[in-house]
Amino acid sequence: MNATRVDADVIRRLPKAVLHDHLDGGLRPATLVELAAEVGHTLPTTDPDGLAAWYFEAANSGDLVRYIATFEHTLAVMQTKEGLRRVAEEYVLDLAADGVVYGEVRYAPELNVKGGLRLGEVVESVQEGLAAGMAKAAAAGTPVRVGTLLCGMRMFDRVGEAAELAVAYRDAGVVGFDIAGAEDGFPPADHLAAFEHLRRESVPFTIHAGEAHGLPSIHQAVQVCGAQRIGHGVRITEDIAGDKLGRLASWVRDRRIALEMCPTSNLQTGCATSIAEHPITALKELGFRVTLNTDNRLVSGTTMTREMSLLVEEADWTAEDLRTVTVNALKSAFIPFDERTALIEDVVLPGYASVL
Repeated sequence: MNATRVDADVIRRLPKAVLHDHLDGGLRPATLVELAAEVGHTLPTTDPDGLAAWYFEAANSGDLVRYIATFEHTLAVMQTKEGLRRVAEEYVLDLAADGVVYGEVRYAPELNVKGGLRLGEVVESVQEGLAAGMAKAAAAGTPVRVGTLLCGMRMFDRVGEAAELAVAYRDAGVVGFDIAGAEDGFPPADHLAAFEHLRRESVPFTIHAGEAHGLPSIHQAVQVCGAQRIGHGVRITEDIAGDKLGRLASWVRDRRIALEMCPTSNLQTGCATSIAEHPITALKELGFRVTLNTDNRLVSGTTMTREMSLLVEEADWTAEDLRTVTVNALKSAFIPFDERTALIEDVVLPGYASVL
């Protein structure tokens, strides 16, 4: 392949990988309407199309805190075993329909216990739903491998419990850990004990950093806590002048610490001004291990196909660029090396070759 331009139909067929995608940010609007009626939760509208539009409009505030507040409604219907199983199963099927062959889904179990579930019951219910979805996708001829990242909410006091859960369920589909929630004012190092525990137990983790807060957040995530990946990380550009990298930016690039970048989401939270000027393109050209992600498909009104298409249309990306970020994602996935290699060599590269 040589500087190959692609259209949306081709992109839809390309094999994809997503590392940064929140379960509670990706419900189907129709499912949200049905589950809300079952539990008696009031939504802004009960029309699925209108609800999707409401989410997209509400999320386009340019404010991370308000963006996070839109999750009130999705979380309200994710407090029962049945609701969690359904949401998880549909999550997998939606990835498969979008051409995703590997995905990592993240969520914070502590946000799903208001209905009386125990933390372990939350994890087990989600894993049952994911397993059902993967079985259906495979039977339909669109197999997708989905691993789970458990999150601790950085502004609350249960991060240690979430880390313990990740250790306890690491042989049951949980592949890693993350901290999420409002970033500014809640530094990663506040939860150093949890990250040290995860390292001792050989559980990999990523950390949301460099989105609402700048270089100190990234520095703590990488140099203090030891994150193997960075969620978003767009503000690493503050340590770059032209093609000259500062010490932190050099460390991140040279040690191949993956940046889980989410262009549409970053526009909504004010971390970027346009797709054309989003840092993902410049960072890719500078040799960073950038990956492309959806973050929250319902909230951002997006899919992996849409994210790729936007970069092709507005930032002049080529098929080679899309292949690069897909391979990058699999190289940095929190699954064993042989599984990553097999997906790259047996699925992604042949998939690109067959389409192009």
